[in-house]
Amino acid sequence: MSSVVWITGCASGLGRYLVEAFYLRGYRVVATDINYDALITHAQQELWPEESVFCAALDVTSAEAWTALLAQVEERWAQVDYLLNVAGYLKPGYAHEQTTVEVDRHLDINVKGLIFGSQRIGQYMVKRGSGHIINIASTAALAPVPGLSLYSASKYAVRAFSLAIRHELKPHGVKVSVVCPDAIQTPMLSLQESYDEAAMTFSGNKVLRVEDIELLLFDKVIPKAPAEVMIPFSRGVFAKLGNLFPGLTDRLVVVLQNKGRKAQQKYHKS
Repeated sequence: MSSVVWITGCASGLGRYLVEAFYLRGYRVVATDINYDALITHAQQELWPEESVFCAALDVTSAEAWTALLAQVEERWAQVDYLLNVAGYLKPGYAHEQTTVEVDRHLDINVKGLIFGSQRIGQYMVKRGSGHIINIASTAALAPVPGLSLYSASKYAVRAFSLAIRHELKPHGVKVSVVCPDAIQTPMLSLQESYDEAAMTFSGNKVLRVEDIELLLFDKVIPKAPAEVMIPFSRGVFAKLGNLFPGLTDRLVVVLQNKGRKAQQKYHKS
């Protein structure tokens, strides 16, 4: 039987794109999202084959929802080989101006949702003695991003959690990888184009495509199961250097913000 991959955040953006990327390669896909209506509408429009794609509603912030859906997947396909935590939330803004609702959303979806999924599916994989959890973080997990402080904090947590459980699960035959991409051309990026606070998002030399993440997953992450992957690598190294010497980056932040604003304006006009 073909491998089963469980993907979160499949109603739009990267998650939705990866559903098709996986099933066209012969995988069976559990495609989940809290917005089930949007998910199933797209599945019907794109003729996702029901024998290969199981669309299901999932609130990642509910541990009980993970448990209930896992039971359905086990009954349907009797296995889960990969968990790909893609679902995420971002709202630009300075921390002192953000509401408690935004604090909760960033931490509940980006952190607790990913932890619940990794925990529940991790328990299942430990019993099976195999599996691979792949968590999508961000370059914002490598160096703090002013204007996206809540998002950056949540992705720092994702990276730390992923690297820690990698060691916890390894003795049980379960692999864990964390992927730290720069800005990707998705609705999440489009959201940021009108926020001055998000200028640094656009400070890279190029915006990644969903196809770039697809190739990274199938060429490197799935076959080699590395602890961490940064894309582009140079941007990741640059971010890590900034994180290593936070007191020396004040001027650099200003430079990156100015560069980002220029690119942001061009992106908004295009």
